[in-house]
Amino acid sequence: MPIAYRLDRDARVVVAVGHGVLTDHDVFDYQHGVWSRADVVGFDELIDMTRVNEVAMPSVDRVRDLAAVAASMDAAGRHSRLAIVASTDFVYGLGRMFQAHRQLDAKSTKVVGVFRTMDEALAFLGLTRPPEMPALA
Repeated sequence: MPIAYRLDRDARVVVAVGHGVLTDHDVFDYQHGVWSRADVVGFDELIDMTRVNEVAMPSVDRVRDLAAVAASMDAAGRHSRLAIVASTDFVYGLGRMFQAHRQLDAKSTKVVGVFRTMDEALAFLGLTRPPEMPALA
């Protein structure tokens, strides 16, 4: 699975790491699999995309679709934050597109930030220590 994740219950954050080739299917499966769980409602989210070698999707329109699905899964009245760390220009650009679509969606309750470094993402999330990263399969 190109997206591994773990829950840091103490920090109330879902920590995900993408790696290798990331497909449309992988991203939507992660979104549905994690954010349909009742035990993560209100959690922040940290997604490390620095190990992604390639993003294989049928169209950049799928970024808009993902943002709409993600916003529809947000808990009403429960604000949280999502930090995406992307080191390549392409993945960073996709992250910024996702951020823009989330901001425009009236159902969205997550504030999204896209960053080049993990330190910037941790500061955005208000984390004083890096969370334990999930094991990659």
